[in-house]
Amino acid sequence: MRIAGITLKDEKQLEFGLTELYGIGRSRAKKIATEAGVDFKRKVKELTPEEENAIRKILETLKLEGDLKREVGANIKRLKDISSYRGSRHAKRLPARGQRTKTNSRTTRGNVRKTMGSGRRKVEKT
Repeated sequence: MRIAGITLKDEKQLEFGLTELYGIGRSRAKKIATEAGVDFKRKVKELTPEEENAIRKILETLKLEGDLKREVGANIKRLKDISSYRGSRHAKRLPARGQRTKTNSRTTRGNVRKTMGSGRRKVEKT
């Protein structure tokens, strides 16, 4: 089944198959399936063309994939332009929503795990 330029894997259950689309998680996938009148535990390959069309019709009303990515990108750009704190965190590629950074974050700016070595010793051959 192909939706919004993305091919859903046939072997997955509908609940998990729909999550391949950007902007759809498990809870939203369940809502879409029940709204379309389809059991979300069925596999994607088991759907009839009528059920596929019902799902497509519901998905057309939602903002997904490229449109959603553009909107999110525009929101982040707006935060940077107005020089907000969250915008500055995005610009520095740091967590923007109050997460702990001393130990938990693995960002491009340092905080790389420091270990006592790899555990291997160099052995010279004689």
